[in-house]
Amino acid sequence: MSERQAAAAVPLEPPKPSSRRMWAYRLEIDPSRTGSPWWMTIVSVLLALLLCGIFIAANGMNPIAVYDKMIRGAFGSSFGIAETLVKAIPLLLCGLGVSIAYRISVWNIGAEGQFMVGAIAATAVTIYFPNLPIYATIPLMIVFSLAAGGVWGLLTAIPRTYFQVNELVTSLMLNYVGLLALDYVVFGPWKDPKGFNFPGTPMFNEAQSLPVLGDTRLHMGLLFALAAVAIYALLVKYTKWGYELRLIGANPEAARNAGIPIKRHILLVMLISGALAGLAGMSEVSGVSHRLMYGISPGYGYTAIIVAWLAKLHPVGLAVSAVLFGGLIVGGYSVQTIGLPSSISNMIQGAILFFLIAGGMLSKFRLRRNG
Repeated sequence: MSERQAAAAVPLEPPKPSSRRMWAYRLEIDPSRTGSPWWMTIVSVLLALLLCGIFIAANGMNPIAVYDKMIRGAFGSSFGIAETLVKAIPLLLCGLGVSIAYRISVWNIGAEGQFMVGAIAATAVTIYFPNLPIYATIPLMIVFSLAAGGVWGLLTAIPRTYFQVNELVTSLMLNYVGLLALDYVVFGPWKDPKGFNFPGTPMFNEAQSLPVLGDTRLHMGLLFALAAVAIYALLVKYTKWGYELRLIGANPEAARNAGIPIKRHILLVMLISGALAGLAGMSEVSGVSHRLMYGISPGYGYTAIIVAWLAKLHPVGLAVSAVLFGGLIVGGYSVQTIGLPSSISNMIQGAILFFLIAGGMLSKFRLRRNG
C-alpha cells in the first residue's frame, strides 16, 4: 500500500472546535410580517411619554406634574371632557377617512387639504344661500362638504390609478392648494367687511350652525362621527366590499387574480376618504368656529394619520385614539397656565408617531437559528 493510500485509509478526525464561539442565531427581516403586535402600541406611547418627559425635565419642570395637569385639563371636569370630545370629532372623521384608504395600502396624507375644501364648500352655502332655513341649510352644507372633500380625494386617486403617480406626493401637495384656497377666500372675496380686517367670513347665523349640547360647545358633529364609525365597522366586517378591501390590503396580487377591480376600489376609497375629511371641515366650521377663518385647523388632517396608526384601523380603536388625541390637544392648552407652551402636545404627537413607525419596523425582524 502506498503512502497516499495509507493516508486515505486513516479516518479523519473531526475538526476541533474553534476557540471563537459562533453565533447560534441570526437577525433577519421577515417580509410576511405586516403589522406589529398590540403591545407594541402601548410600548410606543410609553416611550414617547418618557422621551418627552426628559425634555420637560431638562426645562426645569416636573414631568409627572405636567402630565397630571394635562390629564386633569382634558378629563378632570365636564368642561374638559366636552372640549376633548369637540377636538375628537374632526380627528375621528379624518382618521376614519385615512383608515379606509390605508385598508388597501393607499397612503392618503391629504386629509388636511380635504378638511379645508370641505369647510370652504360648507361656507359657500352660507355665502350664496344666506336665507335658507336650518332644515335646508345644514343638509346642503353636509352635501357640499362631502362632495368637495370627495373630489379632492379623487384628485389624488386618479393620477395614482391611471398614471402610477405616487399618492404621497399628490395628496401632500393638494394640502397646500387647499390651504391657499382657504386663505384666498378669507382674505379676499368672502372677507367680513365688518370684521375689523380679521381674515374671516361673516359669522354664521343660527340656521347655519350645528345644534350644541346644553351650554357646552359639543355639537351634532359627534353624531356624524359615531354614525360613520358604525357604518365603517359593519361594511368592513360583514359585506362583500369589506372583504374585498381586506383581501386587497393583505395580498393585492391574489385579489387581482380573483378578479377584484382594484382600480375601482382605489377610486372609491379615496372618494370616501376625502368625503369624510370634508365632513370634518363642515363640522368644525359650522359647529365650533361658526365662520370660515384663517388657521381653522390646527393640523387635524395630519394628526389623523397618527390616530389611524395608533388604532391599527380598528373602528373602536379609532374612537378611543381620537378621544385620547383630543385630550392631548386640550391638555396642551391647560399646561400654558404653568408656563409651558401648548405645542408640547405636538411634541408628544410626533414622538408617538416616531415610536409607532420604529415599532412597526422592529416587528418585522426575527431571530432564526443558524444551520
